[in-house]
Amino acid sequence: MSAPRRPRVGLALGSGSARGWAHVGVIRALEQAGIRPDLVCGTSIGALVGAAYAAGEFDRFEQWLLGMRMKDVVGFMDVSLSGGMLKGGRVMEFFRRNFVDRPIEQLAMPFAAVATALHNGTEVWLREGSTVNAVRASIALPGLFTPVLLDGRTLVDGGLVNPVPVSLARAMGADVVIAVDLGSDILGRHLTAGPRVTELGSPIGEWVRKLQENLGGLIPEHSPDEPRLPSMHDVLFSSIEIMQVRIARSRMAGEPPDVLVSPRLAHIHLLDFHRAKEAIEEGKRAVEASQHNLSVLDDHLS
Repeated sequence: MSAPRRPRVGLALGSGSARGWAHVGVIRALEQAGIRPDLVCGTSIGALVGAAYAAGEFDRFEQWLLGMRMKDVVGFMDVSLSGGMLKGGRVMEFFRRNFVDRPIEQLAMPFAAVATALHNGTEVWLREGSTVNAVRASIALPGLFTPVLLDGRTLVDGGLVNPVPVSLARAMGADVVIAVDLGSDILGRHLTAGPRVTELGSPIGEWVRKLQENLGGLIPEHSPDEPRLPSMHDVLFSSIEIMQVRIARSRMAGEPPDVLVSPRLAHIHLLDFHRAKEAIEEGKRAVEASQHNLSVLDDHLS
């Protein structure tokens, strides 16, 4: 009689922009606990981290994150006049230059990304073709990055339809799914926790300052005498966060993972990509806090 097949472990990495660097800490902590997933999928920033992991580029990717400073983040911000504030071309060109863009089918680990078809709201699973193109489509956050034309479809961020892609992990063959939800504590916190994203000293604040200089001051500066109402960007990003948290909770209620890891990341804003060290450490802490739930894997994998 042949031995029973070992259950396949899938890792579903959720959306959350700069908070997604916590995924790196989650993966490191899982490996330290002796848990190495057999497949990985991701939405938005989860797709970016998942792709680096599946490609075998994780060590170099983590070192790049830890060396990122605010000036680097601002340097990636290429202004667009249609479809979104940023084209996203500089980010993707960086990855093409510094990381091998292998077809998804040739990665060292099974990988897939979630995007959304803009014309009809269909959830799109990207499981073949260029890894960089799949990631670029998955991270096309409306209002921030321009959409992506891929295979005749206009694609935007997958977080609009499936912020924590448990269903995709199961479709890829996972018997046990570990999901990472980056939005567990953010509702109501974005407008009050820490400086606003449009203030100087934040990536968007620096980007707005650069844009004001380039456009000769056509964008008015905030007067200290005016009421401190939320900016357009604060309202936009907070609205997207609310939507994604609600969708994630609804999807996971019907498609629950076997283990849910929930880093506490409300203090990190969507564009704080230069705060990788903090986010990674919180990802590790969240896995430690989930040790009791992770013990469920022993029954599945023994």
